[in-house]
Amino acid sequence: MTDPIGDMFTRIRNASAVKKPAIVLPLSKLKYAVSQILEKEGWIKKASIVPGGLNGQHSRFDELKIELRYKKNGQPQIATLERVSRPGLRVYVSKNEIPTVLNNFGLAIISTSQGLMTGREARKKSVGGEIIGRVS
Repeated sequence: MTDPIGDMFTRIRNASAVKKPAIVLPLSKLKYAVSQILEKEGWIKKASIVPGGLNGQHSRFDELKIELRYKKNGQPQIATLERVSRPGLRVYVSKNEIPTVLNNFGLAIISTSQGLMTGREARKKSVGGEIIGRVS
């Protein structure tokens, strides 16, 4: 797999479309950090690490479980989830070019020298970096 974050976003979009309560995917530090930001900002219910190999589970490796959030009318909380910077075309921004998503109702996830953070946090700390994705 060449783009694990893109795969994660696609799994979340597909699971939301069929109204699944949760998804399980292979764990990586970057995926876990992205899911923690989504949880902290209220786009998903919970992100947790499922240890592999316990109780006869199918995997020997740790997995990431993401519990999806839905509105009261049954619509998914995440309307759009898109990958901006891909392995074939990296997108970097300076501190002055950090995008606002839906007039700050959405979320931009940015990888900076100080770690993964939202676009608002990056603007406050005055750092730029690679735009991982957008959520609205």
